[in-house]
Amino acid sequence: MTNIKVFRNIIDKIIEKLFTISGAVTSITILLITLFLFKEGIGLFHTPEVERGYKVFVNSQNGVEELSSLKLKEIFDSEITNWRDVGGKDLDIKIFRIDDVFRLYSESEFGENYELLPQKLNEIISKEDGIIAFLPIQYAPESPDVKELLSKNINAKDYFFGKEWIPTATPAPLFGVLPLVLGTLLVSIMALVMAVPLGLGVAIYLSELAGENQRKLMKPIIELLAGIPSVVYGFFGLVVIVPFVQKTLQIPVGETAFTGSVVLAIMSLPTIISVAEDAMRNTPRSMREASLALGATKWQTVYKVIIPYAKSGISAAVVLGIGRAIGETMAVMMVTGNAAVIPVSIFESVRTIPATIAAELGEAPTGDAHYQALFLLGCILFVFTMIISISAEFISKKQYNKAS
Repeated sequence: MTNIKVFRNIIDKIIEKLFTISGAVTSITILLITLFLFKEGIGLFHTPEVERGYKVFVNSQNGVEELSSLKLKEIFDSEITNWRDVGGKDLDIKIFRIDDVFRLYSESEFGENYELLPQKLNEIISKEDGIIAFLPIQYAPESPDVKELLSKNINAKDYFFGKEWIPTATPAPLFGVLPLVLGTLLVSIMALVMAVPLGLGVAIYLSELAGENQRKLMKPIIELLAGIPSVVYGFFGLVVIVPFVQKTLQIPVGETAFTGSVVLAIMSLPTIISVAEDAMRNTPRSMREASLALGATKWQTVYKVIIPYAKSGISAAVVLGIGRAIGETMAVMMVTGNAAVIPVSIFESVRTIPATIAAELGEAPTGDAHYQALFLLGCILFVFTMIISISAEFISKKQYNKAS
């Protein structure tokens, strides 16, 4: 008997050590992932605005010394056509790219290994006062007649408050996350406005009004809905909800923020219902009976006794619903239109942060500005989630202190 007791103590200690090691490894792993995420993201602010491996050159007589990434984009998109509009002379802007040189000279004039190409580029730029040339660094002309436009690093203001997300823009990509942040918040908040009242209503019905047979039938079905892959919800939204919204509301396209909110609300409902219903059913039977004995109706007992007692669990249900809404990727990407523009209406196409990361990370070169910008989007999503978790913890502690 003594040997068995000693053996059990040894087993208990081993299991305890294993749990301790498992917890430590998990905590360290999460910390390292977080550090890696922020390390890759913060590197964006040490990256030049102009595309890596290229520089922008103008004639030395040009009075402009520096252009922002937005101004460069507008110039190369022909939205700005005169140097006067960017602080220069009253002179038409002539855009020049490296491919243009091959239309002006024959292959033989560049030399066997293109060693004469910088010289030819120098000739072109020195003759044109209004020229702006976007050229690879390896063929950069070096001459008093040519000057390089100063290139700053991407700054936090342009990133966090920029209104355009165009990572493929040349010569300077634009990484303004404001449209993505607003799109994420709009879709998530609208989804919660739809899902929370409906979810709590179903939870109250299952907990307090439904018969035992009804509850045994509905509860497993609702929990089963939580296990359906998000791509299935997205496909359902694309085939059913998108055409319905488009026809009913008479709008040009059905892929809108509203459609994404409806799909997210449907996806969040099982989690909200299940967690909230469990919290309500944990209310002691004695509290229900005391309320009814004092003359309260069943409904008065629900909203004056059961809901206040289960507030902590209900808050957890709402937080889990928010987490599902903010972090959802595939379903939202399929039904919101993926337009990286600042939304002015819920019936316009938007793009969310998770959808942007999922759609673009596979195409972004490792270590490139685009790659770092996407990791920084992950940091923003991490901060959102952390704020939600801290808020939920604060609410729970506040309710616990009141109950004490």
